[in-house]
Amino acid sequence: MDDLDTQNIELQLLLQAIHLKYGYDFKNYAKASILLQAIHLKYGYDFKNYAKASIKRRVLQRLERDNFKNISEMQHRILYDTDFFENLLLELSLNVAEMFRDPQIYLRLRHKIIPELKKFAHLKIWHVGCSTGEEVYSMAILLKEEGLYERSQIYATDMNKQLLKQAKDGIYNIKKLRHQKAGGLESFSDYYSAHYNHVVMNKSLKEHILFSDHNLATDGVFGEMNLIMARNVLIYFNRELQNRALGLFSDSLSPGGFLCLGLKESIVFADCAKHFEEIHKDEKIYRKS
Repeated sequence: MDDLDTQNIELQLLLQAIHLKYGYDFKNYAKASILLQAIHLKYGYDFKNYAKASIKRRVLQRLERDNFKNISEMQHRILYDTDFFENLLLELSLNVAEMFRDPQIYLRLRHKIIPELKKFAHLKIWHVGCSTGEEVYSMAILLKEEGLYERSQIYATDMNKQLLKQAKDGIYNIKKLRHQKAGGLESFSDYYSAHYNHVVMNKSLKEHILFSDHNLATDGVFGEMNLIMARNVLIYFNRELQNRALGLFSDSLSPGGFLCLGLKESIVFADCAKHFEEIHKDEKIYRKS
């Protein structure tokens, strides 16, 4: 019996004793907590500060789809089948990504933020939680059309290496194109080549994009950035991890740099809030003082 098995048994016995003694039933919480602890100890991915509702929903969906009897049976599969874990990791860490998602954000960036960024000789942009890369290429297209791409470096990060590979490949089945709604100046077809029912993003869009793995729960500051795009990442975190992530963004931004969050996210309650000015409330765009 290894250390992980021993820790799981001890935790289960403790929670069972609490239930018998005081009547509090932590069964569902315990199983989810043990599963996340097992993943952390075995593979090093730390989900304990992710929003429990989101994690639980995704785990239960996989549980039902693969016909596991319970979480314990699924945990055994996770620990001893690396391929299964890698597939589960995709579901636990996958964020919804679309080309020019929320077109009004790109309109605001184009008309209000880009003019400010044009004042810099060289631009560094961090796309956090880039997932499969659609929004990274959306930014690259925006920079191309505004004449900034050649003096820009985009850092696109995610904790999931499988998603990063998909992002690097830049192959998509695009059903909804919002390029024109985002103020696109050229034809969207100028930026990809079509292959049957898929499109492949042009190599010219990839020249100034560096894809890299980075975990907001465990990794550190990421350079001196002029713009950080961290849209719809914080909604998957609890308050503690949100605060940590926002602190990283603050420390990674150069003075006068911009931070763009998701429409349902905010910096208001973060420790670093005092270092930011909200400049576009509806689009959740902030500027570091």
